[in-house]
Amino acid sequence: MLSMQSRTVRPRRSDEAFPRDQHLAWAIAQLAVDPVAIDDDVAAMVVNRVIDNAAVAAASLSRPPVVAARGQAEAHPAAPGATVFGIEGRWSPEWAAWANGTAVRELDFHDTFLAAEYSHPGDNIPPVLAVAQHTGADGAALLRGIVTGYEVQIDLARAISLHRHKIDHVAHLGPSAAAGIGTLLGLPAETIHQAVGQALHTTTATRQSRKGEISTWKASAPAFAGKAAIEAVDRAMRGQTSPAPIWEGEDGVIAQLLDGPDASYEVPLPEAGEPKRAILASFTKEHSAEYQAQAWIDLARRLRVDHPELLEPGAVRRIVLHTSHHTHFVIGSGANDPQKYDPAATRETLDHSLPYIFAVALQDGRWDHVASYAPDRAGRPDTVALWRAITTDEDPEWTRRYHSTDPAEQAFGGRAEIELTDGRRVVAEIAVADAHPLGARPFARADYVGKFRTLAAGVLEPEEIERFLAVAERLPELRPDELTGLTITARSVPAAPKGLF
Repeated sequence: MLSMQSRTVRPRRSDEAFPRDQHLAWAIAQLAVDPVAIDDDVAAMVVNRVIDNAAVAAASLSRPPVVAARGQAEAHPAAPGATVFGIEGRWSPEWAAWANGTAVRELDFHDTFLAAEYSHPGDNIPPVLAVAQHTGADGAALLRGIVTGYEVQIDLARAISLHRHKIDHVAHLGPSAAAGIGTLLGLPAETIHQAVGQALHTTTATRQSRKGEISTWKASAPAFAGKAAIEAVDRAMRGQTSPAPIWEGEDGVIAQLLDGPDASYEVPLPEAGEPKRAILASFTKEHSAEYQAQAWIDLARRLRVDHPELLEPGAVRRIVLHTSHHTHFVIGSGANDPQKYDPAATRETLDHSLPYIFAVALQDGRWDHVASYAPDRAGRPDTVALWRAITTDEDPEWTRRYHSTDPAEQAFGGRAEIELTDGRRVVAEIAVADAHPLGARPFARADYVGKFRTLAAGVLEPEEIERFLAVAERLPELRPDELTGLTITARSVPAAPKGLF
């Protein structure tokens, strides 16, 4: 049974006595240096998520944001350096993390954790891995670093909401990646403390990257945070200091960017000697879409089978998806973004449009990371008609379950109420996605491997697929010279457009 300590975090005046050992950044540093053993189920889940990241990266290697980021990395060769997905060679670790982080995030198809804030904690893996490869670390050290990164980001997301104040969620990722790198390298708490503060200070940005017409920066924002974390660690190792207390200061993040000078949060962190198990609270995606859409895709597929009358031309008058506050206001009609109903919208916008996703999943009975977003698919007249008949509405009970701390009760779905033109009604609900640990078909190792094989097919040679899986499944025991095998080399990749470098 975990005995997570709850740390009260609140703003402090500059003239208030506030010793360093009470700072949240110092507590995170202490967590990072705690040499507690890694539980076997946690180690197994790290392997799953490394495979998952590589799977979605393989599928994104030819997409423009990934091509551009890879081109920037290629302009920064280094020895020893780190690997970059898709190509052979070694590159400066911060730029390798930038390229790989963009590849992992581009399709919005890897793991997630949702609480007071939402997150994709798999974003910690590219920066920690890049530094591990560059510094000659072994698999055991890499494992410890990744586990710390997950723990810190998830614990921050459990307690501190960023989106409520229109701050992008990567403000939790900068500190978590810095802490994970600190664990990986065995740095002293003082150095990690400074790196965490610098990483947070440089990664607070607005949520406009996820509002309206969503741009290619959506994929790059977490990669930027990972790159910033590596640079923060480098500066801290050179003796440079950071703004402190970064969260609690009078002009710090909480007082000026979040809930203000009277705010107070209870941040759960493992006690000294307590295993870091937060990764097990996260979950991956079966479908390439925003996580709150996962369960709705599964419900749409089910409705298609149970109620074929919904597919008859003109059969549906309107559909209301009753769901949580967050789902309604971020990917639903509550966002008041007309782009969420625009057939010419970007892929990044469509994967944050629940009405679009539900319409296509209902009509097609499946979800494909390419075909479901194709312009001709989005513009199909019958789809547009159905899509524009779908709205969302906040239901207080689904909001309560979204924020529940009881895993058995927490839910990310809702209730669909469908009115047919002949007067009939269909009502159905779903709490969690089929792939969720409590879903109809929880993801296990075979599913992660199957996802990798599916997404890598045609991108990697068959022998490269098998080589990567063999290395990844041995992650905890890899020697330093084997760590460079945790990458993928594609059959071919597009040349990057020219920039400054």
